[in-house]
Amino acid sequence: MTQRRLMAVHAHPDDESSKGAATLARYVDEGHRVLVVTLTGGERGDILNPALDLPEVRDRIADVRRDEMAKAAGILGVEHEWLGFIDSGLPEGDPPPPLPDGCFAVVPLEEPVSKLVRLIREFRPHVMTTYDENGGYPHPDHIRCHQVSVAAFEAAADRSLHPEAGAPWEISKLYYNHGFIRQRMQTLQDEFAKNGNEGPFARWLENWDPDHDALADRVTTRVHCAEHFIRRDDALRAHATQIDPDGWFFATPLDWQHRLWPTEEFELARSRVPAELPEDDLFAGIETFE
Repeated sequence: MTQRRLMAVHAHPDDESSKGAATLARYVDEGHRVLVVTLTGGERGDILNPALDLPEVRDRIADVRRDEMAKAAGILGVEHEWLGFIDSGLPEGDPPPPLPDGCFAVVPLEEPVSKLVRLIREFRPHVMTTYDENGGYPHPDHIRCHQVSVAAFEAAADRSLHPEAGAPWEISKLYYNHGFIRQRMQTLQDEFAKNGNEGPFARWLENWDPDHDALADRVTTRVHCAEHFIRRDDALRAHATQIDPDGWFFATPLDWQHRLWPTEEFELARSRVPAELPEDDLFAGIETFE
């Protein structure tokens, strides 16, 4: 079997474990190379695990998050690279305050694009995954991650751009992650009700933005990866500052997930090879590999 290569581009450490992680673990177990690229260090992220919301953790959060990322990468079996930009934080207020000077979302686009092009030409992925134009949710770093990823996907193939970054490389396919789908949440919530329990998704469903319903219509590719959900969850737990181990994410029994929703969802956004939709494999249609 020829080894395939997948590059997953994410904004912050922990995003790789909450968005498409079981798919990454599946391809690693099938013998392929998977590289996660994290664009920022997550330095301005909140501590979401009450047990770790401590001064000694907050004071060294950048180092803590680097250690968490290394543990998660080991659990998933992926390779990992930092792009080296500073987390922008999530501004709150009406209107929101200006973003911090020098943060990822305000540096000139060309800076992260150039760095990502170099990684693409070194790793030579057949497939790239990232976020859609809304960032999955409207965090400025997620939206910037989309912009950088799409620009680098195009630029890496153009020999006239970034000649200092190595020989051009054409990525065959670009996908957007689509994890938060109403139908999935409703299906699992209904299973809780059937078993006489309240379920963890009521708040999400009550406050659901109807505009997000269109995301389900954009899904082109469902990757069966249920047997890797436990690795996904263990990788997310490795980001201990970012997830409450007693929170909603881990509330649904794995056997229910295996039975009711055994896939992760993606949207084929760009393809340089013929594609027959719908698909069940991110590498579908890629006949030859280098």
